[in-house]
Amino acid sequence: MKRFLTTLMILLVVLIAGLSALVLLVNPNDFRAYMVRQVESRSGYQLNLDGPLRWHVWPQLSILSGRMSLTAPGASQPLLTAENMRLDVALIPLISHQLKVHQVMLKGAVIQLTPQTEERRAKDAPVGPSGNIPEPDETRGWSFDIAKLKVADSVLVFQHTGDEQITVRNINLQMEQNEKKQAHIELSSRINRDQRDMNMSLVADLNAADYPQQLSATISKFNYQLQGADLPANGISGTSSMTARWIEPERRLELSQLQLTANDSDLQGSASVVLEEKPQWVLNLRSNKLNLDALVAANAVTNTQAVQRAQQQPTLPRPIIASGIEDTTYQNLRGFSAQVNLAASSVRWRGLNFTDVQSAMTNQYGLMTVSELTGNLGRGSMSFPGELDVRNNPPQLTFHPKVDNIEIGQILTAFDYPIALSGLLSMEGEFNGDKLNADAFRRSWQGDASITLSNSTMQGMNFQQLIQQAVTRSNSDVQAKQNFDNVTTLDNLTAQARLNNGNLELKKMEGKSSMLELTGQGSLDLVKQQCDTRFNVTVLGGWEGDSKLIEVLKTTPIPLRVYGPWQKLNYSLQVDQALRKQLQGEAKRRLNDWLDKHKDSKNSKDVKELLKQL
Repeated sequence: MKRFLTTLMILLVVLIAGLSALVLLVNPNDFRAYMVRQVESRSGYQLNLDGPLRWHVWPQLSILSGRMSLTAPGASQPLLTAENMRLDVALIPLISHQLKVHQVMLKGAVIQLTPQTEERRAKDAPVGPSGNIPEPDETRGWSFDIAKLKVADSVLVFQHTGDEQITVRNINLQMEQNEKKQAHIELSSRINRDQRDMNMSLVADLNAADYPQQLSATISKFNYQLQGADLPANGISGTSSMTARWIEPERRLELSQLQLTANDSDLQGSASVVLEEKPQWVLNLRSNKLNLDALVAANAVTNTQAVQRAQQQPTLPRPIIASGIEDTTYQNLRGFSAQVNLAASSVRWRGLNFTDVQSAMTNQYGLMTVSELTGNLGRGSMSFPGELDVRNNPPQLTFHPKVDNIEIGQILTAFDYPIALSGLLSMEGEFNGDKLNADAFRRSWQGDASITLSNSTMQGMNFQQLIQQAVTRSNSDVQAKQNFDNVTTLDNLTAQARLNNGNLELKKMEGKSSMLELTGQGSLDLVKQQCDTRFNVTVLGGWEGDSKLIEVLKTTPIPLRVYGPWQKLNYSLQVDQALRKQLQGEAKRRLNDWLDKHKDSKNSKDVKELLKQL
């Protein structure tokens, strides 16, 4: 045991002595000029190291530097700066005058991907002939190799020309690569923008064997959590995985085997983009469930006001833009082309549960065509093909909705219309406007549509009961059957609708049930939520008493006006005038019949005078 300990101590002393001798004999500053030359010859970037280089022996033999920077040719600002840099090097290659770097570690680094850090060629720089670019000489006295890269507590500043800066903080990166240029990457960071925070972590495997012609990566794990303004109280969180490939000659980025979750929503499929001056996108996506209400708190609509307030109260407002002008021109659509196909088994939006949703959209640099947008709601179906043209100002939106047997009560509740109306809605028409949101539809859209409402019920007003009560108050010979339902029910109702800047005109209204028939027209103010409609209502059933008068009532349309705010409707009836007019008409008919039969009677003159008075 003593011999073993003695041998171990001797080896330890030799190792320490060897390292001490190496530190004394090899000056790390001898590598400074070499590293600068190698970086410039291989990438064209200028490496700047401030302060002297020094050794660090334990626990890893390393070279430490002070502040460093890396600048692209012709750039006005450095691409990368760091407070300090550590190079973990191999011991044995140093003995044979080789610098082999196992790991580069940067702490407190600031990476700037901005227009100021981009490479710029000098106007008077000579252009060399193609094919004569010298290859780096790897046979010289020193070789240079990096196996690992570590970045801790660093910042990335990203900005396109003319766009807002995006800052990525708390970057912690660990990358390892082998001799086949295959790298394993682990990354975590935090992004802050527009009062929103996104925490993310990533694990990926990168294959750069064919770089720069091709670069591929498999992202096996991507976790994120997004919180802040105009988001649900608990934010949006989820996971993702995908395979990505960059093809340099075509400048194409391809994403395949995409798997994404966001709260309780999911998305799968593939995507690709060609990064030209105007990018070209192609997306083919599918989903089992898309809960849009859980992703955008401002659009969440529920069936009760109490739940609405509970959802909206913890939601922070969006930041106020200094200009105070909302961008509703959709000019971003001019900057790219796209083909999007999306299929979803279930979609929840504004409290509505759609199933079997299919959509196909294309954008040709500002002309967006929705060739297919279909889905089922309950037992009904709907289709909303249309077009959005933003190639000129102002934008022009045109949609051709077709709805079959959709419960109208759900639609009214979803868009917060306080109309107690139910029934199966069928509609076909054309509408156009300049903004794509519910408020703009209320205020500035125009269009025409044919409407059919089946098995409709309007709560709060019973047309049959109103007319029967008015008749029985003025005539004791007729009674009405007891009916305490405060609803108007129609088996079928049809109308022609015209929307014009918030005013919805209803013409050629015709409705029928076993108890009544009606015709009429009117208008609804969608902004002020008021209406003024006029009906001619004929009560067909529910009468008792004088049979002759009942027969008259069954064929006499009674004028009924319904007007005022939607939540407090008023009405007016003209029962006496209608009955008097009906009786006058019947009297005229009978007197005319008498005159036709008694033209030569001495009383015919008196009868003619009576007809003039009627």
